[in-house]
Amino acid sequence: MTETTMTAVDLTAQGLGYRVEGIDLLRGASLHLRAGTVTGLLGPNGSGKSTMLRVVVGALPASAGTLAVTEDGMSLDLAGMRRRDRARRIALVEQDAHAEVPLLVRDVVALGRIPHERRFASAVDDDPVAADAIERAGVTELADRSFDTLSGGERQRVQLARALAQQPRVLLLDEPTNHLDLAAQLDMVRLLREVADTGVAVLVALHDLAQAAQTCDEVVVLRSGEVAAVGDPADVLSPALLADVWRVRGEWVTGSHGRALVVSPLA
Repeated sequence: MTETTMTAVDLTAQGLGYRVEGIDLLRGASLHLRAGTVTGLLGPNGSGKSTMLRVVVGALPASAGTLAVTEDGMSLDLAGMRRRDRARRIALVEQDAHAEVPLLVRDVVALGRIPHERRFASAVDDDPVAADAIERAGVTELADRSFDTLSGGERQRVQLARALAQQPRVLLLDEPTNHLDLAAQLDMVRLLREVADTGVAVLVALHDLAQAAQTCDEVVVLRSGEVAAVGDPADVLSPALLADVWRVRGEWVTGSHGRALVVSPLA
């Protein structure tokens, strides 16, 4: 694994809003991402998870609020930051990705190096960071395949490799276990923890509440574009909140592997 010393970065969003055709998809949403932690972004369908991720990364313009990163004790405004400088700090792995033009997997991963290079180089083998990202994401055997021939799960892992090649200090992921089989889901969860352990702040949108409870250091619950709760999963994912937000029954049980969240339909 390629080791590179990088500055730890925290990200703070305050009062974020996003409006489309007079409809608020985000309202007053705030969160704080700490270096070295995995934060889960949770909520039912339509709660604003994907919108929140895209506003934070800069793919959508916020209609209200502020976004800043703190590094070396200094707060830097993301809104006023050059796109290239922002991309050196934040990367997003979207839920579904398609190539506009036919590209080999190795070339898709090499796109992650653009913020760090003066020119685009498609030869991943010449870039140890990109080569390492391919290995870590488990897509070595796909490197010479055309991206548009891959399955949804394979594309997901390639996009993760591209994001890792970007060497972000804040990594955002939208349903990264979507399309993956159970073994691949467990590998993804393990890799996210490994990435966080290198000092990266990870924000991951998840549907699987039990998975979030096991994986995340902290969770942020969205409901109708607003933050309903923030904190430790064991404190936030209470039976009352699960019933109120998701309309499900939930309880924490203790077993041989520690505490786990069990969710079932309301009677």
